[in-house]
Amino acid sequence: MTTTALVVDDEVDLCRLMQITLTKMGIKSDVAYTLSQAKSYWQENDYDFCLTDLKLPDGSGLELVKHISGSSTTPIAVITAHGSMDLAIEALKLGAFDFVNKPLELPRLRQLVESALKVIHQDNAAKSTPERSPEQQMLDSRLIGDSAVMHPLKNTILKLARSQAPVFLSGASGTGKEVVARLIHDLSPRRDGSFVPVNCGAIPSELMESEFFGHKKGSFTGAVADKQGLFQQANGGTLFLDEVADLPLAMQVKLLRAIQEKTVRAIGDTKEVPVDIRILSATHKDLNQLVQAGNFRQDLYYRINVIELKLPTLNARRDDIPVLAKHFLALIADEWQLESPPTLTDDACTRLQHHDFAGNVRELRNVLERAVTLAETSTIDASHLGLPDIDSHQEVITSACQNISTNKASISNASLSNKSESSVTDSIQDNAIRSKVETDSTQQAKANIHPYRTTTQHYPSMNTSPASTRSAENAEKTADKSVASSLDASINNQADKQDSLSKSVNKEDIAAGQLPAQGLEHYLQEQERRLIITALKQTNWNKTQAAELLGTTFRSLRYRMTKLEIAEDQSES
Repeated sequence: MTTTALVVDDEVDLCRLMQITLTKMGIKSDVAYTLSQAKSYWQENDYDFCLTDLKLPDGSGLELVKHISGSSTTPIAVITAHGSMDLAIEALKLGAFDFVNKPLELPRLRQLVESALKVIHQDNAAKSTPERSPEQQMLDSRLIGDSAVMHPLKNTILKLARSQAPVFLSGASGTGKEVVARLIHDLSPRRDGSFVPVNCGAIPSELMESEFFGHKKGSFTGAVADKQGLFQQANGGTLFLDEVADLPLAMQVKLLRAIQEKTVRAIGDTKEVPVDIRILSATHKDLNQLVQAGNFRQDLYYRINVIELKLPTLNARRDDIPVLAKHFLALIADEWQLESPPTLTDDACTRLQHHDFAGNVRELRNVLERAVTLAETSTIDASHLGLPDIDSHQEVITSACQNISTNKASISNASLSNKSESSVTDSIQDNAIRSKVETDSTQQAKANIHPYRTTTQHYPSMNTSPASTRSAENAEKTADKSVASSLDASINNQADKQDSLSKSVNKEDIAAGQLPAQGLEHYLQEQERRLIITALKQTNWNKTQAAELLGTTFRSLRYRMTKLEIAEDQSES
């Protein structure tokens, strides 16, 4: 069956040139000179692909692109004048297959038509297959997962594979950006060409131009032979720029021209060489923020980010973890030449589904490799995974929060008295409990706890009152609470005591309406100085204990003593 095409352009000579070129390739074509004529031809006939100019006498070619791509899967390419890259990018976003610049170069036109024919043959093969197409089978076998977020992702990948538009892959580290990039290449008409991945952050800046564009022999010291650049290696295929955000600004300018003009010039060469490549890029950084900060060129951002594909994290697709784990275990067994692939128990599988994977799919494989190494048999249990027990952590957090809220009022101003202090320090002496507190990953609940408490000496409260005595008796009844909650309440009480003491100093002067004569700053420093000296006296000038008594750190106390000119063994207040 003869392939037919619709050519739309208002230049008669250019239309005749394109029609002759298509005829030599065995393609029958119809020519339309206006937008209305093109729409009329499209409704009356069936075409395999369309080639249209963006500027027409009675409208814009973008309208035709939107009309065709919205009603069919027919590939449509656009012709743009030199310098009209923004319109070409807009056409690609609307669904255009590819674009070609004016003045029209016949080799570039033939490449575009050949790519369109490959897409047509690929679509016809998919329609003739009653079951899943080979493309869908490849997609399901290499992009593991069947969760809710994976269905639209797979459909988008199939659509992007048909296009020649640049694609920007965004997502956290370890989400599989290179896997998706290679899939887009293998599902595209460029599958017979090379897929050239390059990590932009791994190339030294002084060698970057040579790596990307190549060099001629003798162009610089050490250039003993001609070298083909990455752009030339990817000619006819796909160039994947991983971690594109790490490109230096000087290289971004040269990369922008290569992408826009689709020509490169090797170092030491005098002419530019055309290249036919598709650009895929990826990074885990926020390119938009880098553009706002001036660390990434805005024009390059819009060239590579024609279509953005955001990859989900592993935490967003927990239902896929069992299938992914089975897939990775089979790969590990094959790579390590194991007799049989290891299997996960139900407990291990459940534990993996409840783990917070900061490293995403890459971390999952790392965990499974460690488990296979530690397991003595082919059965992997939860203990072999080496993951923290999430249930115990939740119990500790819940218990600490409950105890803090329960005891905060009952042991106010009493946790530093003799009896309550003895109860708390006796609890700290329990090595098992202390180990649990020190190894607990939720340190927010005990951020102000200091490991300097001892059981050799106890110090009286800074403010003694009947209320504090009654509170101490109540504290004895609650001394068997968890160490973290008791200590947190102790620190909170110290803050209350410091507030009450600072309010009591010179209270009569303030009540009489006499403001500090030397200003607010001097007044506050004087109160702070008195509090520190009081705490130091109660601890026999032991700065470690005084810091804990004041609810601060040892280093902070030393800084304040130097600032307030408090001597190490000052005797007067």
